[in-house]
Amino acid sequence: MFIIQDYTLAVAFTVVTMLCWGSWANMQKLASKDWRFETFYWDYVLGILLMSLVFAFTFGNIGEGGRGFIADIQQADNQSIQSAIIGGVIFNAANILLVAAITIAGMSVAFPVGIGLALVIGIIVNYLDNPVGDKTLLFGGMALIVLAILLNANAYRKMQSGQGSVSTKGLVLSVVAGILMGYFYKYVAASMFPDFNTPEVGKLSPYTAVFFFAIGVLLSNFLFNTLLMKRPFEGKPVSYSDYFKGSFKNHLMGILGGMIWCKGMSFNIIASGKAGPAISYGLGQGATIVAAIWGIYIWKEFRNAPKGTSMILNLMLLCYIIGLGMIIAAR
Repeated sequence: MFIIQDYTLAVAFTVVTMLCWGSWANMQKLASKDWRFETFYWDYVLGILLMSLVFAFTFGNIGEGGRGFIADIQQADNQSIQSAIIGGVIFNAANILLVAAITIAGMSVAFPVGIGLALVIGIIVNYLDNPVGDKTLLFGGMALIVLAILLNANAYRKMQSGQGSVSTKGLVLSVVAGILMGYFYKYVAASMFPDFNTPEVGKLSPYTAVFFFAIGVLLSNFLFNTLLMKRPFEGKPVSYSDYFKGSFKNHLMGILGGMIWCKGMSFNIIASGKAGPAISYGLGQGATIVAAIWGIYIWKEFRNAPKGTSMILNLMLLCYIIGLGMIIAAR
């Protein structure tokens, strides 16, 4: 299987993760305006599974190191498989709750609370499990990225000034989503053999781990997204027949969105072997600011922003860049 042997390449892979995780939601914007998130999400999940298989049968089967995908599945023990699947279930719950929080409380609440918590918890948990890197630089960089997320939230709050108080329900959902999002990566990392060059009996390769993670996302979606369709946080209930009425373009956008996200996940897991899970996850969660950059420069979300917003956004980008540099230097 393909294994990264160089830290610089590992960092490059986490940059791809940032771009993918911060960009997949654009596919929903490119779908029809009347295409509901609940129906889009089914294709998104299928895209994750499809891309996990693409990586498994390509990158997972080239090179002399590690263990091939099929051989890896055949020797995997139940504990490792379950750990990767649990990671997928936790991620899916967190992702759906985060979207619900955005719907109810808005970006200015959901992102700093949800993703900020996920970043902090994820780095701490993964560092304790596998303490790779200089902790001063790692946690200092983490603090600056959290500050960047807060500044981004403040810019959104300026845009939404005068729209009322913060929803308690939205805030609670953001907290729960953030806690769950901070823990999913730990279970995927625990399912793998730590040294990708030296396979361990029963443990999974990164490619097999992502595949079973995707299985967990798909299986849990029959519960989580079905409940969301029947009791949506916004709008009327959605039926399965509505999904099959979607156009080719709508379905394609959802699948591409899932494939983009899973490409980022796969690159991140592959990079974790050299960078360490805490650094790899921390850099990947910088995706929030990538999403903000899309909103600023492509979708022009701040074109009518009040005076002073541009200064906040520039400060946000500065904190983000310095924070990323510190996390990279931590190795």
